Amino acid sequence: MTFSGALTLTDLNDFITPSQACIKPVEQVLAPEPKVRLAGVASTEIQIDSSGAYHEVSGSTSGSNSTNPTAAGSALSTTKKLQKAEISLNDCLACSGCITSAETVLITMQSHVEVLNVLSDNPSKSSPVHRLPILSIAPQSLASLSASLCSSSPVSLQRILYRVRAFATQELGFHRVYDTTFARHLTLLEHQREFLERRALTGVTGTGAKQLPMLSSACPGWVCYAEKAHPEMIPFISRTKSPQQVMGTLVKMWLGGKWEKTPDQIYHVTVMPCYDKKLEASRKDFYSEVYSTRDVDCVLTTGELRTMMEEKGWDLSKPIPGEDNVDFESVPPAVDSLPELLQHPGSSSGSYLHSLLDSLTLSNSHKPLLLSSKIIRSADYEEFILKDTGTGEIVFKGAKCYGFRNLQNVVRKVGKEAGVSTAKGAAGVAPSVALRGRRAKAAAVSVEDSKGYDYVEVMACPSGCVNGGGQIRPPPSSAAQKTRLHVDEEGFARDWSEEGVVSSTPAPIANQWGDKAWTSQVESIYWRQVDGSLPPTPPATPPSPSVVPGSSAICVLPSQILGKPDMGPSAAPDAVPAVTKSPYQSEALVLTQLAAARQIEADHLALRILIDLCYSISGAGAIDGSDPRPITWMDTVPGDGEARRRELFQTQYHAVESSDVIGLTVQW
Repeated sequence: MTFSGALTLTDLNDFITPSQACIKPVEQVLAPEPKVRLAGVASTEIQIDSSGAYHEVSGSTSGSNSTNPTAAGSALSTTKKLQKAEISLNDCLACSGCITSAETVLITMQSHVEVLNVLSDNPSKSSPVHRLPILSIAPQSLASLSASLCSSSPVSLQRILYRVRAFATQELGFHRVYDTTFARHLTLLEHQREFLERRALTGVTGTGAKQLPMLSSACPGWVCYAEKAHPEMIPFISRTKSPQQVMGTLVKMWLGGKWEKTPDQIYHVTVMPCYDKKLEASRKDFYSEVYSTRDVDCVLTTGELRTMMEEKGWDLSKPIPGEDNVDFESVPPAVDSLPELLQHPGSSSGSYLHSLLDSLTLSNSHKPLLLSSKIIRSADYEEFILKDTGTGEIVFKGAKCYGFRNLQNVVRKVGKEAGVSTAKGAAGVAPSVALRGRRAKAAAVSVEDSKGYDYVEVMACPSGCVNGGGQIRPPPSSAAQKTRLHVDEEGFARDWSEEGVVSSTPAPIANQWGDKAWTSQVESIYWRQVDGSLPPTPPATPPSPSVVPGSSAICVLPSQILGKPDMGPSAAPDAVPAVTKSPYQSEALVLTQLAAARQIEADHLALRILIDLCYSISGAGAIDGSDPRPITWMDTVPGDGEARRRELFQTQYHAVESSDVIGLTVQW
């Protein structure tokens, strides 16, 4: 397989993860100081003391070989300790350079040390300035933590979540711990709504950015790359917020109301499988000027969470008391509880493509539809076609594209189909290469091949989010141990003896990211059911007597969600079908029914949140349990409610121009 020369020249890695050097210019603007230059005196030099601090020595060079800069030079020399440059993630351009160079560039605001400092400095609950600490963790991170235990019988995600919750609440002092699957549920609903809006407006003049194909926006590495290198792709990128940012909306806007807290009185931390989620949380798009706070205050990677556990002496492999005796389905939900570990069939990166396929299948249930898939180059680039078998019409064509190597081809394909130039970034192809490709393919182009994409699920990391750069690396291998004395942790050859490094007991070196066997193991754990007993494969969409769970088709009366005025909210749970266990039913069937019931419960809660946050504002038309109007997620909220809805669940990306880079700050 060959790649374009442009791709080689830009030196793109398949991960938006650490490299060796930061391309961000470090600029220090100081008032000019008068300089006294004497004849025969050398110019200013920089010296490093034994602690690694930098000193500027000006004047005579006498004694410059001393390791103590303060003792160097004559009476005419002056020594000044230089400030260490600090770069925040607001300044990062995602160049993959600085994260591993922590010795020379400090990354502030988004680290586990920062979390520990905030928690330790947090006043008591009785204080008016106390901030309520909340932790949200992605299911991919739970799967990575489970895999890191290297158990012959993998621990289920439910039990890992319970152990993480116990650690965070007992050892760190967090108030609540959630997983982000319900936030992803809301994201998928809004995602489907946006796609249908775009499809309805495709070809209509004056619609601006509302056009197809729609590209997913859940991966901040891909979004950041598009903003910098391919701004022509931005009109195609979905405006729906990622699950992390929707979780920020839930915690600070909806749950905060139940806790009687304003957004600035909540400290929200997320645990994610990806470093670029730190960049996403730091964007100004997700900062409230009213409350001077972010939707997500700090993002930790899976590896950083494990580091915190190790520092606190917490053993994740040990069960917490009573975890095996808990009947998860019988625990009454608290007022601030959310559905846990919802499964969305399709992909372990969020199932954005498959949720659209499910929605379109449901809305075209009167047609005999056939879904076919085709692997283009690898499992990371796969096409899906939904066809009407009666007429042969292609109802939908989409693709799943993971990893930057595949992403370049998708950018070129989308650009060609949309008639926009993609020659600026690494996806640009030399004219001769493109011409040869067109000549080779001109002979035979099927109808399916000529049909353009309607949607592409894009992720920057190969294999998707379960293989994110922030996940826990696989355990050391024997091959890695043998080369430990000759290779550093970044994989570069080193002669340690020549550099004066002597170690009789070398530390273990972990394998690099991208280990396929390890990624497969994490993926396997991700798809296991609550009890971990079912086969580790993506489950089929759970059946439902009236709706497809997780689809935009659910339509209910307000009384089913809010309860009737004379009965109170307790009437709402009756809308969720009860699941009874029978000795004649298999455990797999019972679990499938439970999953279906939980999905319907999630759909109902999603509509309740929409009512609370959007219908309740001025001019939106308040709804109560006696309202006869049915509600769906696809409805347009009346009055100011629709603008509020877009503010809470959508955003807008834009190109990062050279004029936006000022000193150390990127004006997003």
